[in-house]
Amino acid sequence: MKKPMIQFEHFGFKYRSQAEPTLKDINLTIYEGEKVLIAGPSGSGKSTLAHCINGLVPASYKGSMEGSLHIGGKNAEKENIFSLSQLVGTVLQDPDGQFIGLTVGEDIAFTLENDQVTREEMNTRVEEAARLTEVDGKLASSVHELSGGQKQRVAIAGVLVNDVDILLFDEPLASLDPATGKEVIDLIDRLQKQTKKTIVMVEHRLEDVLFRHVDRIIVVNEGTIVADMTPDELLASNVLEAAYLREPLYVKAMKYAGIPVAPGDQIADLQRLTLDDEEKMKIEQWMEASEPSVEQIAAQDLLEVRELSFDYPTRPNTLSNISFTVKKGEMISIAGANGAGKTTLSKVLCAFEKPTKGSILLNGDDITGDTIKQRSERIGVVMQNPNQMISKQMIFDEVALGLVLRGVKEDEIKERVERVLKVCGLYPFRNWPVSALSFGQKKRVTIASILVLEPEILILDEPTAGQDFKHYTEMMTFLEQLNQQGVTIFMITHDMHLMLEYTTRTIVISDGEKIADDTPAKVLTDQLLVQKASLKETSLYELALKADWPNPNELVDRFIEVDRKERMTWL
Repeated sequence: MKKPMIQFEHFGFKYRSQAEPTLKDINLTIYEGEKVLIAGPSGSGKSTLAHCINGLVPASYKGSMEGSLHIGGKNAEKENIFSLSQLVGTVLQDPDGQFIGLTVGEDIAFTLENDQVTREEMNTRVEEAARLTEVDGKLASSVHELSGGQKQRVAIAGVLVNDVDILLFDEPLASLDPATGKEVIDLIDRLQKQTKKTIVMVEHRLEDVLFRHVDRIIVVNEGTIVADMTPDELLASNVLEAAYLREPLYVKAMKYAGIPVAPGDQIADLQRLTLDDEEKMKIEQWMEASEPSVEQIAAQDLLEVRELSFDYPTRPNTLSNISFTVKKGEMISIAGANGAGKTTLSKVLCAFEKPTKGSILLNGDDITGDTIKQRSERIGVVMQNPNQMISKQMIFDEVALGLVLRGVKEDEIKERVERVLKVCGLYPFRNWPVSALSFGQKKRVTIASILVLEPEILILDEPTAGQDFKHYTEMMTFLEQLNQQGVTIFMITHDMHLMLEYTTRTIVISDGEKIADDTPAKVLTDQLLVQKASLKETSLYELALKADWPNPNELVDRFIEVDRKERMTWL
């Protein structure tokens, strides 16, 4: 019989500042050597559950507990955070937040130095952890010179070196491009098989995690466990939909096509999935019911980028001869690997950086030499983390700030701010402090603070990062409405689903060069392009191949058509 490693029994937790408990009557046992995924919408309690496992609750997040929690057989309430760290190693979603050493080797060795481990043993353990995570060739490198995927590997090595029994991953895919995300999931799988450690992942990108086998999926909603199932059992149920979590696209497409999904069908493993003749026929009939596409009215050219190049002093050819034209009212995604040049392109477009070569035209006017202030009145940018943009305490003041700095009259400020707050659904909260808002609402405040300047183009960096499916859909529906009102939108994103479902065009950047400019469906069904740009083929492409459908693009387009209508029913 397997040894219980994590045991919650009638467990509850209420933060000191809250009136109601965040976790209620949790009963959960995770056994030695299991690999478990914890999923749930924002505010469901899944992060609090993770913080209970690694001891941050109640060490850092104060509150009252009831029931019992045992980690590795020890009563967690009676243990301090140091003793729990000897049992549970936590890898944060942002690895930069847990780096201490200047080099990879120093960072991995940090806890061993604190424990006064001998030099000989330290070298042996560091080398072994680095070998397991495949960073043994980087021990002398600076951690800040590494790619996103390499940083994740170093962070994992830093907890492996302590030989902990449990590895806890807090949204390991949050800041990674799709291809690197696959590599990290593959690494976690191999570590679990080689070390037999207990693995707990907190992640809402379910389809990406299921790239490799998971023993169980725990779904948390409104502070309670609503499901504890194998992946096959969960995908055959309606639990994910009820909790506003995204099902894998290929599973959703099968359901739309009327293909019954049963727990014994082994549908969680896309590679092993097979379709019989009847199921292929259902997909064919579903495809034939597709509505004819509406022909788009040609719009006027708005932005023209001509042979744009940019060099950082330490990194030449960050951007090389990039050219494209954007029409008024387009919604475009910019995709590519971490470090490909996507964010640099946005900085040049916003005049945060001056191009080394090339020109930028807006409505036919050459704006290449604009100051940041001049450019900000025509092209606005919204950063990924709203907290990095907000500088005022009150919502109204934050949205009004740009107008105040430009010397706009008070009456006009009030009129423009209130109009934009209504568009952004924030008018009822206009006199609230920003601190009282959710992450998604803060994101809307930052968008409102840019929209009030009436830019013609809006650039958003990862607009849906870290948001569950419901908030993701609300945010994207809001952006669609802005787009329909004439705002041209760029979105820098790693989210292949977002590209497919909301944008009509994708510009792909790789090593500073534009390597594609096409529809998202064509981009994500081009195997060579996907590989070169560190993207990930959509699972709808795989489903099309298994259904013997001759043109995978058509199946992708059909899914988008049906799914958009379906989502509108619960917004």
